Amino acid sequence: MLYRIARPADWAAAQHTSFFASPDLAAEGFIHASELSQVLDTARKHYQNSPDAVLLEIDEAALATAQVRVEREWAESRQAYFPHIFAPIPLSAVARSWPFPVDEAGRAALPKDLG
Repeated sequence: MLYRIARPADWAAAQHTSFFASPDLAAEGFIHASELSQVLDTARKHYQNSPDAVLLEIDEAALATAQVRVEREWAESRQAYFPHIFAPIPLSAVARSWPFPVDEAGRAALPKDLG
């Protein structure tokens, strides 16, 4: 599974279009995603003061079935590989979603059923 922290407006738009897309897709050509172990650090670095954020769990096999390319690419600034999704994400590939409030300091907690 892959994970994406979604801004409320992007998640709301997905409910109408049946595809999740975010500004990074238009700006960089891919949607930034994280492995589960990277989610909290991503929240801290990029989603401070996002009380209405949503955490999406994305089924990588479903993306492959939908012919959506995923590549893990090196992020020099984070010294780690991160999954990049090279097309809008069909909602059929979003296995689960949770409210994911991120406080002013970037602190968040993973949903209990993610451990």
